[in-house]
Amino acid sequence: MSLLNYSELIQLQRFPTPAVFNGWEQITRHDVARTGINLEPIQDFMPNMGPMVGYAVTMVIQPSDPSHKTKKPNAWLDYYQYVSSIPGPKILVVQDLDKPNVHATITGEMNAGLLKLLDCQGVIADGGVRDLPEVQKIGFKMMARQLCVGHGHGCPVDWNVEVDVFGCKIKPGQLIHADQHGFLAIPFGEEQRLLQATREMDRIECETLVEFHHRVRGRKSVENFSDFSEAFQNYSSKIKAYAETLSNK
Repeated sequence: MSLLNYSELIQLQRFPTPAVFNGWEQITRHDVARTGINLEPIQDFMPNMGPMVGYAVTMVIQPSDPSHKTKKPNAWLDYYQYVSSIPGPKILVVQDLDKPNVHATITGEMNAGLLKLLDCQGVIADGGVRDLPEVQKIGFKMMARQLCVGHGHGCPVDWNVEVDVFGCKIKPGQLIHADQHGFLAIPFGEEQRLLQATREMDRIECETLVEFHHRVRGRKSVENFSDFSEAFQNYSSKIKAYAETLSNK
């Protein structure tokens, strides 16, 4: 696990998640169509809060089953102790064993408030969340499958384990970037070059395709093709050149 400093995390947070993905795909050796991203629909219930960035703290729940509370009477205290022991900022990642049903949630006003005090920025829950107005005031971002009413038999079943959420396996400690588009969980070992690659891809886009759009705005479409072709070729060649510099490192 390679931790970025606070300045680097804040700079990453200034980019939307698709822009971070553009940088990550230049440095990763993983399959960018199947690794680290949500493969199922997810809702950002607080898009106005912008992106969140943090390290995964994981939890497994099953709110439909009351037996977990009896089996693990100290589960909540043990879980909060685990969360407090991990360097922040953090993002809670919750796997719900009741899937595809959503009976209840463990993420509402009270839990969000406690987690915020432990430097958690928000939650990615493959299940439900509740208390949106109150939680938004706390500044705790919520991304989930849906809203729900109750907490049911909410209790941590397991924690600090790999979880499977939205078709993506996430390990504790993975760096996550998430916004209204979805989430990106960076594989271990690829954190250090992420910010530089994100900046570089953003710069290339601004110097080529974004500049082209600004320059030809208002012109007839038939007049734009040759300029677009030039801009696109310039964009492609710069990406190729950047990829070559990465491969030589």
